[in-house]
Amino acid sequence: MVEQESPRVVRCGGSELNFRRAVFSADSKYIFCVSGDFVKVYSTATEECVHILHGHRNLVTGVQLNPNNHLQLYSCSFDGTIKLWDYIDGILIKTFIVGHKLYALFTLARAEDSVFVTISKEEPDVFQLVSVKLPKSSSQEVEATELSFVLDYINQSPKCVAFGNEGEYVAAVRDFYLSVYFFKKKTTSRFTLSSSRNKKNAKNNFTCVACHPTEDCIASGHLDGKIRLWRNFNDDKKYTYTCLHWHHDIVMDLAFSVMGTSLLSGGRESVLVEWRDATEKNKEFLPRLGATVEHISVSPAGDLFCTSHSDNKMMIIHRNLEVSAVIQGLVKDRNIFTGLMIDPRTKALVLNGKPGHLQFYSLQSDKQLYNLDIIQQEYINDYGLIQIELTKAAFDYSGNWLATVEQRQEKEAELELQMKLWTYNKKTQGFVLNTKINMPHEDHITALCFCNTEKSDNPTLVTASKDGHFKVWILTDDSDIYKKAVGWTCDFVGSYHKYQATNCCFCEDGSLLAVSFEEIVTIWDSETWELKCTFCQRAGKIRHLCFGRLTCSKYLLGTTESGVLCCWNLLSCALEWSAKLNVSIMEPDPESENIAAVSQSSVGSDLFVFKPSEPRPLYIQKDISREEVQWGVFVPRDIPESFTSEAYQWLNRSQFYFLTKSQSLLTFSTKSPEEKLTPTSKQLLAEESLPTTPFYFILGKHRQQQDEKFHENSENELVQLPLTENIPAVNELLHTPAHVLPSASFLCSLFINSLLLSKETKSAEEIPDDVDMQEEKESDNSDEENAFTEKVQDTKHTDLGEDIFHQLSKSEEKELRKLRKVDYSWIATF
Repeated sequence: MVEQESPRVVRCGGSELNFRRAVFSADSKYIFCVSGDFVKVYSTATEECVHILHGHRNLVTGVQLNPNNHLQLYSCSFDGTIKLWDYIDGILIKTFIVGHKLYALFTLARAEDSVFVTISKEEPDVFQLVSVKLPKSSSQEVEATELSFVLDYINQSPKCVAFGNEGEYVAAVRDFYLSVYFFKKKTTSRFTLSSSRNKKNAKNNFTCVACHPTEDCIASGHLDGKIRLWRNFNDDKKYTYTCLHWHHDIVMDLAFSVMGTSLLSGGRESVLVEWRDATEKNKEFLPRLGATVEHISVSPAGDLFCTSHSDNKMMIIHRNLEVSAVIQGLVKDRNIFTGLMIDPRTKALVLNGKPGHLQFYSLQSDKQLYNLDIIQQEYINDYGLIQIELTKAAFDYSGNWLATVEQRQEKEAELELQMKLWTYNKKTQGFVLNTKINMPHEDHITALCFCNTEKSDNPTLVTASKDGHFKVWILTDDSDIYKKAVGWTCDFVGSYHKYQATNCCFCEDGSLLAVSFEEIVTIWDSETWELKCTFCQRAGKIRHLCFGRLTCSKYLLGTTESGVLCCWNLLSCALEWSAKLNVSIMEPDPESENIAAVSQSSVGSDLFVFKPSEPRPLYIQKDISREEVQWGVFVPRDIPESFTSEAYQWLNRSQFYFLTKSQSLLTFSTKSPEEKLTPTSKQLLAEESLPTTPFYFILGKHRQQQDEKFHENSENELVQLPLTENIPAVNELLHTPAHVLPSASFLCSLFINSLLLSKETKSAEEIPDDVDMQEEKESDNSDEENAFTEKVQDTKHTDLGEDIFHQLSKSEEKELRKLRKVDYSWIATF
């Protein structure tokens, strides 16, 4: 019996796609970007992730194409290794162990056996550019310890280093210095801008650099929005520079086109600027890109550009400045106020996105589905401006209703508060605003929840606030003479001794409502809104509240700010048990009685899974993350798992996701996303990303029609051979690249055996021998009649213009039965 693999914490998404410049493949069909510990390969045509290259043990800091083989890719990481990949098949070819923390990676066509990396010196914040010689070896891991110094005192960002004029020189910028190293002369020139604090030269700091591909020209971006074009820099005294100025703020990145005829620039204006012939007058704009332009990349073929943005997205742009594709990752908002929610309809993860929006994020494909604009106001990127914040959101049980809360407070006495109720429109397949309520409370709303029962006829919403009240909102008829409509109105207002209301939640059947008022928990009847009982735990303010489910529905759980976990019995109205545990997250599983609690310690975050009926945890996992875990959520599985170990059975029906302080999304799984893909499915995915051709529309559809006809007519045949599409051996043989396959002699026996019928399996239409002999006698008397029938059928077939399969006569069937009895097992010996 094979031992079942234990689940482990894996990164399932949310990593930054904009951490480094993206890199195009030579044919512009794929684009590569770093994403945490992985390198992701996307199709530029379909935006689909074709491969996830995993093998690094730390953050990946750079990717570059192999200049000597355009089907291979280099990557470097903080783990001190450079890895060589076959990105078409997603295979790791070789690992070079450098031994230093690598911050950036560069390649040159003229340096056949070397790459350039940025490493840190022993001094803090001091970096240098070195050349690493990659030794040739047949082993999988090779030590690359031969380093050659190139430039000192450079910036760690790869945007501050560039190679120009086909590798004749390398330029690096930092602070107010521009350094140029010439490879042939092996000399370094350094140029300095004024760092005085007057109004004219206050922001001369270098921010990025780019070099002309065929000329001695260097473009540098600066903090004040200026672009300087440097020439004659091979002479320290005769160098010149000209200025281009359009950006009003920092220039984030620069890139020359492949031929060097134009210069691309981007910044906080969310505009891509193309400077034709590097002149001030001749420039083109691509505005409204949605977020700050962090990086700019140009494809080797020159037909595509790529911009990486601060909202964790990449945009593929055609040469004529038209956007062709958008690859959107998990948006990194400054603060996740809404927490993690699951859309009941799409099973997507919902949380704060770009300012004023809710993002719907697919956990299966690790990409954003769409954004919902909640605030519906134009966002102004100004650090001094106090923005409207989306602070709370909640779905009802069926996903028909969505409640959101937004607020803005410039001064302590000037609170702007607004609650919106959204209904799902089946025609538009999206949420539409139904009700807008200004100032639903007099102070900040601390919690809101729907009565999540299957009764969707009369939905109920409860909000709790620091003003000492909780309010019950119900759906009422709001029709008039013009149209039928429904709207939300306040039905009940409750309070308890003017204490601040901090949390609220409904029990599983919706009959009880629990509302916490600082240190006191109150239980209310949802039919009459009468106060039933109170629980008082003098251990600090209540931080979380949740009811038990299924067999544990008689329990109510709460955590306090002083680090106590309490469990109350609703039948006896007494404390069942309590534990000393500083819980930062408490999430109930909607599919079982289990509850997950995350506790923050000095080392990291610990996970505890338990049932309210038993204080003993079912599962404990120490250090699920070295950083603080801020949010968590259970996601019901489409297909339940079958963990036999008692410790992991809590993962059978639902999967637990949690978000860290750096906004990395983690979960428990036995395999990483790439490990779940078989080699065949990877190749099929790559084939799907290829564009359809005119021959496909002519021949592809015709072949599909032929296949459909064949399957319809083959149902009546006596013997059905297994389809080659369903044989794994045939699939692997046809879809695996030839250069990685074993020899043909080795595959021959495997291939032939896969086409043969098994001896043990008998055809469903097989007939015993005694019946065969009886039928042979009857068939002798009817041969003449069969021959006449065949002639009539042949005459009919000639009149039709369609391909009709020939039906076998009884004499032909008799011959086939004799052939089936022949032993063909001798073929398997070849």
